[in-house]
This record gives sequence, C-alpha cells and structure tokens, in this order.
Amino acid sequence: MTSLSDSDTTGAVVSALRAAGCVFAEDEAELILTTARTPDELAAMVARRAAGQPLEHVLGWAEFHGLRILVEPGVFVPRRRTEFLVDQALAQASGAAVVVDLCCGSGAVGAALAAALGDAELHAADIDPAAVTCARRNIAPYGGHAHTGDLFDALPAALRGRTGILAANVPYVPSGEVGLLPAEAREHEPLVALDGGGDGLDVLRRVAAGAREWLAPGGCVLVETSEHQTEDAVRAFRRAGLTTRVAVSEELYANVVIGVRD
Repeated sequence: MTSLSDSDTTGAVVSALRAAGCVFAEDEAELILTTARTPDELAAMVARRAAGQPLEHVLGWAEFHGLRILVEPGVFVPRRRTEFLVDQALAQASGAAVVVDLCCGSGAVGAALAAALGDAELHAADIDPAAVTCARRNIAPYGGHAHTGDLFDALPAALRGRTGILAANVPYVPSGEVGLLPAEAREHEPLVALDGGGDGLDVLRRVAAGAREWLAPGGCVLVETSEHQTEDAVRAFRRAGLTTRVAVSEELYANVVIGVRD
C-alpha cells in the first residue's frame, strides 16, 4: 500500500476486509482510507479490523447524534439505537439545566445532550476509569465534568434534587447471554458495560431506586432496555415513585423506559 487514494489501494483494502468477514467492506474501507494519515497507518488499521477489532476502535471515533465521538480501545462503543434515548430525553425535558450521563462509557450521550441543549451543566460518571478518561475528552467542549465511581456514589452531592435529565445507558445483557454477543463486543468492550446480572436488570433496578432523590421536580431518568425486559423495568421505576412510560423505535430496535419525578 503506497498511496491512500489510488484504486488499487482501495481494492486491496476492500478485499482484505471482505476476506475477514466484514459485511460492509466497501463502507468500512472508505472510512479507514479517509482516516488513515500514512500508508503504514492504513496497513495497521486494516490489520486490526481484519483481526476483529470494532471499526470504531480502529478509527478512533464513532458517529453519534451528529457528533464525532472519540472512542478508545477497551471503551464501550456508542450504539446508533441509543440516539433514540437522546431524542426522548430532549423531548421530555427540553429546558433541562443539569444533565447527568450515568454509566457514561465514552460520554456520547452526555455530549449529544449538551450539544443540543446549549448551556446545560453536564456531569458524566462511570465505574470504569478508562471510560471516564475517554468521556472527559468528549464532554470537555461543553464544559462537562467527569467522575469515577459506582453509579450515584460518583456524583457530587450538590446535584441532588437538581438534575433535569438523568440518562443511564445501563448494561442490560443477562449474564448467561454475554457469551452469545458478537465477538467484537465480548472480546473488545468491558464486561462491566455489557453484563446486567442474572436477568439483565440488576444495574437498572439500582438506578431506578436511587434516581428520584437526584431529579429536580419534573426531571426525568431514562434507560435503554430490551423489549422483553420492559415490563420488569417499568415496575422498578414505578416502585421508585416515578411516573413511567415506554418509548419504542421499531426502526432502531430501541426501547427506552422514562421515569419522571412529578
């Protein structure tokens, strides 16, 4: 590979990715070719992708809600379906002054909310220090603050009763099903960002139980879950004293449970 633009190089990249089983080899090749800065970097990126690393880790970024989010190796890759959670949060609390991105991973949700709201106070938190380091970079343009710790324990006490949007992209894969995930996820993303416990709802229940004291009056908490988990998730939210509804996007295969502090 001696040039990043000639047709032979493009063809070689497409062929290498297709041989590795990449379904969208042409699209991925275009992204890799436009991101690589030198022939050596291009070769290394193709080799990493062919070895099964997530495309976003290879590129170093993921597109999310119109933003380019930095994604580092070992950090959960933001899913396009989670854009639906962002949209639901904005529809529910378009005037939110304080936003918390819990289980933030790369900080994609918090960054997207802050970008849309304009001048909200933004906090992001995760139990994984690598995720917090990555999130700090993504939320810095919005004056965001990143915190390391277990759910609400990570947050400044001053946020109690002030949060307009509490977005919690919790892990919700049942422990017994983690091994069924695509290799890209189970081998390259942190287990703590995937494994939701026995029925997948362990972390969700903890978020539901603690959310109310952090929400401002009229504030909302939003979590993503699978279709078959929504009834149990709704029960957890209602037990916590939240007015609850479910929003569904069939196009994105997204299910979002929304709880509001009346």
